[in-house]
Amino acid sequence: MKPNLKIDWASHEASKYACINWHYSKSLPVPPLVKIGAWENGKFIGVVIFSRGASSNLMSPYGLGQDEGCELTRISLTKHYSEVSRIVKLSILFLKKNSPNLRIIVSFADPQYGHHGGIYQAGNWIYSGDTAPGVEYWHNSKRLHSRQVSEKGWNIQQGQQRKTVKPSECKIIKTLGKHRYLMPLDDEIRKQITLLSKPYPKKTMRGKEQDAGYPLALDGATPITTLQTSNNACIYL
Repeated sequence: MKPNLKIDWASHEASKYACINWHYSKSLPVPPLVKIGAWENGKFIGVVIFSRGASSNLMSPYGLGQDEGCELTRISLTKHYSEVSRIVKLSILFLKKNSPNLRIIVSFADPQYGHHGGIYQAGNWIYSGDTAPGVEYWHNSKRLHSRQVSEKGWNIQQGQQRKTVKPSECKIIKTLGKHRYLMPLDDEIRKQITLLSKPYPKKTMRGKEQDAGYPLALDGATPITTLQTSNNACIYL
């Protein structure tokens, strides 16, 4: 029997809980964020999070302004029965309904962690190739975003000076390029980015890190009380 799936806003507390407990990164993305929660039969099963992304030039290749697109930066789910591609699709519909000016969503699958983008392929996203190889910074067994690392020991994030870790204090690991997927939200952008389409990458071996990002449900620990609810915006299916 298909479960009753609900999509609605999620609070910061619930999103943080899902990312720390159910995602291999063990962290929330850098704000600002749009946090959308998912429930099955009334039980909180995780979040889909959208943000402006790591680069201020994320929309430049498509001739769009920064406020016309976003990045899907987290899919953090515990044990569930609905297809992940369905949860993502409904989250995008919910996002588009509440942000009508959005025209494209970008997301990345990291082969370093055994990801090839199967979720996006199942949702008919457009694959446009890989990013350039890069590096990862690790400090105290935690992976850091590049904006959290600076030779000065600080940088400006969201208009505020924030303390950072120096590269010399980190373990630096060279990484593969990430698979880039695009989801157009209107016909004009779809026509434009279809020209960038390439064959989907094939599935790779599932890594331990990826397994760690999909643990069993934590009975008695689902933070239902921390979630926001809406009387007129949520989606039930």
